[in-house]
Amino acid sequence: MARIAVIGAGMASLAAAARLAVGGHQVVVLERSDTYGGGVGRLARDGFAFDTGPGLLTLPAVYRDLFVKTGRGSLEDSVELVEVDPASRHVFADGTDLRLPNASRSGTISAMDAAFGPGSGERWSDLVVRARETWEVMRRPMLEDALPADTQVFTRDPYPVAKRGFGPGRRRPSLARVAAAELRDPRLVALLESHLLAHGVDPREGPASAAVLPYLEATFGVWYVRGGLRALARAVYERCLERRVEFRFGARVTGLLVADGRAAGVRLSDDSEVAADIVVAGAPVPGLTEGVAAGGGAGTPPLFPGPRDESGRCAVHLALRGSRPTGTAHRTVVHAADRDGALDWLFARRPGPLPPPGALTVTVLRPDDPATRPDEGHEAVTLIAPVPAHDAGRKPARTLDWNAPGAADAFADRMVAAAEAAVPGLRERELWREVRTPVDVERETGAEGGAVPAPSLAGAGGMLLRSANRSPLPGLYRVGGWAHPGGGLPHAGMSAAITADLIAGGPGGSR
Repeated sequence: MARIAVIGAGMASLAAAARLAVGGHQVVVLERSDTYGGGVGRLARDGFAFDTGPGLLTLPAVYRDLFVKTGRGSLEDSVELVEVDPASRHVFADGTDLRLPNASRSGTISAMDAAFGPGSGERWSDLVVRARETWEVMRRPMLEDALPADTQVFTRDPYPVAKRGFGPGRRRPSLARVAAAELRDPRLVALLESHLLAHGVDPREGPASAAVLPYLEATFGVWYVRGGLRALARAVYERCLERRVEFRFGARVTGLLVADGRAAGVRLSDDSEVAADIVVAGAPVPGLTEGVAAGGGAGTPPLFPGPRDESGRCAVHLALRGSRPTGTAHRTVVHAADRDGALDWLFARRPGPLPPPGALTVTVLRPDDPATRPDEGHEAVTLIAPVPAHDAGRKPARTLDWNAPGAADAFADRMVAAAEAAVPGLRERELWREVRTPVDVERETGAEGGAVPAPSLAGAGGMLLRSANRSPLPGLYRVGGWAHPGGGLPHAGMSAAITADLIAGGPGGSR
């Protein structure tokens, strides 16, 4: 039995702790804040409640597997999963209004043909078929297995492009180039790009393999956890307690202990030490570098690289008077009228505190859940938009100072105005709002600049690859969004499974 110290109580750390405790290890979780869940948080006020992190779940099988492997009760014994239908609604600047059914190929084709014209649905369906081929290539090596020492194969995009000009010897296409060539209709292009844009990645640079993102939704469905996604975090936390995992909240890790060339524990901000045979880092820790840990010199690569070029998110939580209309979609994407202006602003080709008029894509979340509102005469609505990360001295051209006077409120006003395309009269219904910018994410999770990690995807020269779960320092492992296989709730669970298997002496696999 090993003593294992887990840094952070985010979803990947919780899942790893539960799996490791089942293996008979003595596990202690050290969390800098006063609660668990990391980015999966909750805001409650005046009878309203909002998820402050993800609002929907894909690939619930990842968490079903976690509960099967760590105890007797199933995931459904702990939370109520609700399949969202429609899976999404899309509102475009020309007035087109599209509702996509959940996990229905024929329904999707019919809806697209009705909204965009005959043949549109088949073009989308053909792209999803190619995305399925991409998923079959990527699934095991990129999501279910440990990252190999040689990652060169993942720098190449496995998406089987359908058009000439993308073949061997030519520059592999971005998602935007593939979308333009295969979908043709700019509204379909915007729909596809929005899946990557939601993760803060520029579709003009991101890989075509990102087509797997809508494929996963179309194949495995889109799910909501009754009571909010925070209920999922609570269920995993309680599973950890059942397995006798120890939690220490308010325990900020500031460094790594090393003895005989391997990890030997961690140092806390109060200068106390926690000895351990194995350390699992679920969050980047300042100063955690090979040079610091092993006595190397300056310029030594970090053991746990933090955010690179990731964007952040701005969320506006709205308490509204008036009931939620029957038939309202849980998730609506309001697409920017000025697509190029939106991308240029977000990815710093046209920097400024606010995007140009019409250059903002906003996701509107309107859960049909009594737990989110004081009564049937009110509604809780969350608006989300990808934004530049907070200026923390990383890359000023890609960041903003979200602490600047009026910055957050001015941007929130833009988001609310854009969202009225999906929720008419939104401003007149508003009782109050809470605005959460990358500054809040940085304060609560420790992520530099409040950046939010994207999932790992093959292609684009490896721009979305993450650090391997097994670090170069013996006894130190990495889980979570900044480690393989990247960000997102399903990936957190996969990361934990891979790491637990490595620690158990296996090859590292989440199967």
